[in-house]
Amino acid sequence: MEKTKENTELELAREIAETADVSSAPNSVVLYSTSYQPTDVNKREALQYMAEHKGCSWLDNTECGQKLIALNLATDYKNPEGELMKIWARASERFIAQASGNITAFVAGADPRSTFVTVELPTLLKNDKIVTVNGTDKYEFARHFYR
Repeated sequence: MEKTKENTELELAREIAETADVSSAPNSVVLYSTSYQPTDVNKREALQYMAEHKGCSWLDNTECGQKLIALNLATDYKNPEGELMKIWARASERFIAQASGNITAFVAGADPRSTFVTVELPTLLKNDKIVTVNGTDKYEFARHFYR
């Protein structure tokens, strides 16, 4: 099979998602969910929150996020099954696995198929260094998504 430019870029993106730095300061991580949603309102609210709370960070601010963004490969929050979205999901999983303290999450209406519900939430529940989400015990917070 002949390697195309897109395949080569996806291979590079996979490598970045697996190896580039995803570290964050304690109590600084901000998440949002837009997968399968008709708008990006959660992302816009997360951006507003970050503008008002200096020192907060999301995956895009990490070395990993910056390198993935620099590849300029298009993502589409309305089509989360795409290969690039899977690559971002892996990077996000690593990002949450290293996080600590409180997580701030803009996840209203998060779809059960979303990266938040399928990857980030299970990862934060496994991470003993994460205690709360939006100031609420992480297990209590998660109950809203596992009914």
